[in-house]
Amino acid sequence: MQKLLLTLLCCSLFTSILPAHAESLDRIVAVVEDDVILDSELQRESAMIEQRIKAGKSEMPPMSVLRRQVLERMIVDKLQRQLAEKAGINVTEEMLTSSATDIARRNNMTLKQFREELEGQGMTYESFLANLRNEIIINQLRGREIGGRVKVTDREVEHYMETQEKVGEIGQQYHLGHILIAVKEAASSSDIQKAKSKADALVEKLRAGADFSETAISNSNDDNALKGGDLGWRATNDVPSLFVDIVSKMRKGDVSEPIRSASGFHIIKVLDTKGGIDGEHIITKTKVRHILIKTNELVDDAEAKKRLLALKARIAEGDDFGALARAHSDDKGSAIKGGSLDWVGPGDLVKEFEETMNQLTINEISQPVQTQFGWHLIQVLERQNKDNSAEYKKNLVKDAIRKRKIEEETELWLRRLRDEAFVEIYEDRL
Repeated sequence: MQKLLLTLLCCSLFTSILPAHAESLDRIVAVVEDDVILDSELQRESAMIEQRIKAGKSEMPPMSVLRRQVLERMIVDKLQRQLAEKAGINVTEEMLTSSATDIARRNNMTLKQFREELEGQGMTYESFLANLRNEIIINQLRGREIGGRVKVTDREVEHYMETQEKVGEIGQQYHLGHILIAVKEAASSSDIQKAKSKADALVEKLRAGADFSETAISNSNDDNALKGGDLGWRATNDVPSLFVDIVSKMRKGDVSEPIRSASGFHIIKVLDTKGGIDGEHIITKTKVRHILIKTNELVDDAEAKKRLLALKARIAEGDDFGALARAHSDDKGSAIKGGSLDWVGPGDLVKEFEETMNQLTINEISQPVQTQFGWHLIQVLERQNKDNSAEYKKNLVKDAIRKRKIEEETELWLRRLRDEAFVEIYEDRL
């Protein structure tokens, strides 16, 4: 401890006698409202992006261009975090651990294995958690600022399905690249023309063979610029409405003309295409019932499990499940129906309940299983397969239209947030 204090003291004394120009070792490169971005932060973020670009075997833009793009993304991220802080949005340690565990599970790893894998790739677990926390906060902010404003009507869904069925494109998928040349909301006609000219020039270069990823990294003002403008694979009903009619007429390798929107001029390239499957969608419906014991100050996990095991033993001896549910279940809505949840489909119930239910044979009763609601005994009464194609397609289209609208609203919201904020960039330090 004494050694640590001595080291800190020496560092403090050394700093105090450094000449003024030594401050340039970590200069401020941008002021964002009442916060700053330091050169060391920009260098660290730029190095990570550079490594990612090289790993993807994309053409590297000049470092000055890369630093500018990274800085713009950092500015927008900082503005969103500032807004989230004012709104009181935060992430608890429990939420963070749960999200990290879920990511590990999706990669078929335990949390420990996932941590070791990250460290093997040169990323500390602490950095991963910091990035994850930031992502969760921003997603919650966007949900609050944008999600509630987006509505999808039944008429929109019906119109889309009618149109797409006529042209036979349900199931078609496109791998899209995207470049945005941004225009401010109050831009002058000369600024708009300047952006249009830049977009036209980029289209000409791309059609002449320029690398799309490098061009996007160097020029795009879109949130995906540092990913080379890659929007990933999109089903027809998942392509932004601004582009869908144009994209449906394009072939692999085609580059669109600049497309005007409130955000600026967009350039789309179809990187690849593939057909989807537009056939039957069969789901398994399950008729299920349960008994729930909630935990509280008087009933802990051990006591809840003990009570359910006692009820299970009574059922094995001949007692009626429904009668016991009516007498003992804490789920009052289903208790009056003998514990029945009626017919349920995939995704209707919480994950732990559904996973256990799916493993049961008809009339089999589970061991006590825990969910966020408490502890359950579960019994499956019947199963049937159902052609859910019409409902499935309708829900798919509705979700895609909503996602598309959210993307469009997010793009406008981010551009407005950036334009209206006080940001000062020290150009000579880039």
